[in-house]
Amino acid sequence: MFYTDLNTETDIGSNCSVLEIGPFRILIDCGMHPKKLGRAALPQISRLDNILVDFAVLTHCHLDHLGAFPIFTRQHPNTPILCSPASKLIAKRILKNSISVMQHQREEQHIPEYPLFTYSELDRVEANLTALPVGVPKTFFEHGEQITITLYPAGHVAGAVGVMFEYRHRKIFCTGDVSFHSMETVDAASFPREKIDTLIMETTRGGTETDPDLTRDDELSRLVNDIAGTLASGGSVLIPAFAFGRMQDMIHVLLSAKNKGLIGKDVPVFCTGLGLDLADYFDIMSKKTGAVNFHRAMMKDLGVQKLNDFEEPGLDVAVQGIYLVSSGMLVERTPAWRLAANMLDHAHNLVAFVGYCDPDTPGGRLLTRTNVDELRFNDLNYIARVRATVARYALSGHTSRENMMDFLNVVEPRLIILTHGDPVAREWYEEEVAIQLPHTKVLNPVPGEEIDC
Repeated sequence: MFYTDLNTETDIGSNCSVLEIGPFRILIDCGMHPKKLGRAALPQISRLDNILVDFAVLTHCHLDHLGAFPIFTRQHPNTPILCSPASKLIAKRILKNSISVMQHQREEQHIPEYPLFTYSELDRVEANLTALPVGVPKTFFEHGEQITITLYPAGHVAGAVGVMFEYRHRKIFCTGDVSFHSMETVDAASFPREKIDTLIMETTRGGTETDPDLTRDDELSRLVNDIAGTLASGGSVLIPAFAFGRMQDMIHVLLSAKNKGLIGKDVPVFCTGLGLDLADYFDIMSKKTGAVNFHRAMMKDLGVQKLNDFEEPGLDVAVQGIYLVSSGMLVERTPAWRLAANMLDHAHNLVAFVGYCDPDTPGGRLLTRTNVDELRFNDLNYIARVRATVARYALSGHTSRENMMDFLNVVEPRLIILTHGDPVAREWYEEEVAIQLPHTKVLNPVPGEEIDC
């Protein structure tokens, strides 16, 4: 077996890898780097030009796993992309939004190569998406050989899967992004609990120590209490959230809090952009696949209003309420970024981060106070004094390193290949596996280098 990580760096980045098992060549994910612009955001998929790829697998529809598939399909128009039924439903809509974002960036940030693909090219991606029933083995016959592929629920976000490849009695399992705890819209991962030969695993939270006394319910209670306290003191709340997954989770949380009387029923909740549109897709996924717990009526019950306008930077929001908008990392030129320019300068407000924030993003810098007491909004010609409360809540959609180690001790892989994590996170796993599973070999691949497994 051969494995090549096609990400451009050893980080979370543009997830993409090639797995060669016997005569089968399989692409696993094809994402765009969230912190890079233009073609620099792409993985090294040009290395696959004029090379036969038998199958591609999409583990889930976050853009760091999905975003470059239209470019891959341009060169490989006949390669099927295996995915869950829920991912097949939503992938094209998320890619359409990516084009819209690139079109804005072309004008605002003068990136001439944007957009990197066209709306018409999404039709080919959609045609190639091949939904496999989750939990049902599917055997493919090519090159006079056969390989069996089984998708397993991975938690994390609607439609996310881990993937088992079985070839000649050898079992290779790819976790994708995984959560071993349930969230509001999706159940916890349900992975195989059997011996595995090779495990390709995400390492996102390897560098994050977990407080054993802190539960998700505790953090949700703290979030709701802080929101209630902020509103009672006359302030507003900004919740930066990923449009796909985390926004729908937070709608659950806020609706539950309102129904319990913890937050006033008349408090307005403002949303905007892709997250609003995805509510319809989540409703369809719930009815057609059962893979998600979300219904469109929840938006009405919560009293969600569409946010259309922003105040001038530095002026507080005109209407007191809860602003649940993307991006989750407060990336420049997003609604959350624009609202932060209104809310940070006012001490009665709360900015509540409910997901992962890369340290190099504005959200990450704000949380670590890299800029001390200021946040610069260069595109708005404004510098905000950080007077609002800024808080992080441990509600990650990725599994803790402790839960991942529990899984490793059950499946006892002969070989582990590390992916989707920064160097510190990967180093922790290398050291911990050496202690707990001394007979397991760990590989931390250099991007672009083929390794013989």
